[in-house]
Amino acid sequence: MNESVEGESHPEEVELPIEDHLDLHAFRPQDVRSVVEAYLDEAAAAGFREVRLIHGRGIGAQREIVRALLARRRDVAQFFDAPPERGGWGATIVRLLGRD
Repeated sequence: MNESVEGESHPEEVELPIEDHLDLHAFRPQDVRSVVEAYLDEAAAAGFREVRLIHGRGIGAQREIVRALLARRRDVAQFFDAPPERGGWGATIVRLLGRD
């Protein structure tokens, strides 16, 4: 764990490869917003025009967090449930605007 000057502990940063999908099951619920924000920034910078966010089915809480975030981003053209073979309503397809 990293220690700051004030003695607060901070989780170590984890570097992930940027792929066309991100499985959010590995992240704590309180980290989902920041993880998705960082992932979308990097995916867009890498030139991805479509990505899939896997949030799971459950009661829909993660899905709502992800979709509220997507609705506020200017670089998101649209988002919708994945087709059944790609996760159905347990995953969200995101279409990103190109950086022209």
